[in-house]
Amino acid sequence: MPEKVALIGSGNWGSAIATKIGVNASACADFDDKVYMWWVRPHENVIYLPGIELPHNIVACPDVATCVDGATMMVFVIPHNFLAPIVPKMEGKFAKGAIGCSLIKGIEFEKEGDMKPILISDLLQAEMKKSDGAPVVDMSVLMGANVANEVAKGDFAEATIGCTKPENGLKWCKLFNTKDFAVQAVTDVAGAELCGAMKNVVALGAGFCDGLGYGGNTKAAIIRIGLKEMQKFCKVFYGDRQIKDETFLESCGVADLVTTCFGGRNRKCADIFAKNIAAGTPKAWDVIEAEELNGQKLQGTGTAQDVMKAIKAKGVVDAFPLFSQIHKIAFEGAKPETIIDMKLADYPRLN
Repeated sequence: MPEKVALIGSGNWGSAIATKIGVNASACADFDDKVYMWWVRPHENVIYLPGIELPHNIVACPDVATCVDGATMMVFVIPHNFLAPIVPKMEGKFAKGAIGCSLIKGIEFEKEGDMKPILISDLLQAEMKKSDGAPVVDMSVLMGANVANEVAKGDFAEATIGCTKPENGLKWCKLFNTKDFAVQAVTDVAGAELCGAMKNVVALGAGFCDGLGYGGNTKAAIIRIGLKEMQKFCKVFYGDRQIKDETFLESCGVADLVTTCFGGRNRKCADIFAKNIAAGTPKAWDVIEAEELNGQKLQGTGTAQDVMKAIKAKGVVDAFPLFSQIHKIAFEGAKPETIIDMKLADYPRLN
């Protein structure tokens, strides 16, 4: 039987990825021709992707239960604060043995104790398993250097599937991979997923550099240090998940970090934040967000605050000088130029 695909979410990124899924579902006998998508205006996302036409086998479903009815592969592309109200409506509808893939970038944090980060894929899996007898849905993730409008236009891009089971990783690769969207899998869900959230914190540091007019050398150093701290954070908090060093060299790691630090909303707003301070006209983050992002939200500022709480609770603040300094600039009144005043414990060094 062909796989029945449901796409839960129709925003900027959801609509962009639908352009790949729709084409592959139509062309490959492994998939049912129709892809059910919750919720979208038929064939076009007019808010963020005007003029980008969705494949005609994408079927709009205003009801999420109808969308996932009988689904064997479920793709999640909704803000993570929507999970709690939406997922219970799916109960008993998707097929037994169905698998899921989260494209949701971000993380939650425990509210007490060691403030450990919680993977969105774990939250999804837990929400779908709340009822007695409900099946466990094997969750993968898709992360990478993927600016939605560029993906929708067909500009070449890469992405990474983080999976627990290689056979499911290959299924997801077959669903997403096209000639202009190259996808490969790694058996490292936690590493791939955490990269998708942590890069937004580093992008704030890159934006501070841009706002101060610093050159490429400084920005490159911030990106390199940031990548190392992302890797360290993953191992400190998810070492039991066998984080793989090579994950950070995939699209979900260094590539996504680079594109986020040279473009994207977090870099842009941090650039403006630093320039406003230098001009003597500082603005709060929420004001900059409202003025610059056309209704979209900053992720890096909230993640930076949660990361700081987590590393404090763990007693490892000194191991993360860049993350700590970004927090000081963003929330503790430190001057943006102190981005280069980090107490780097490993300098000078011999590797």
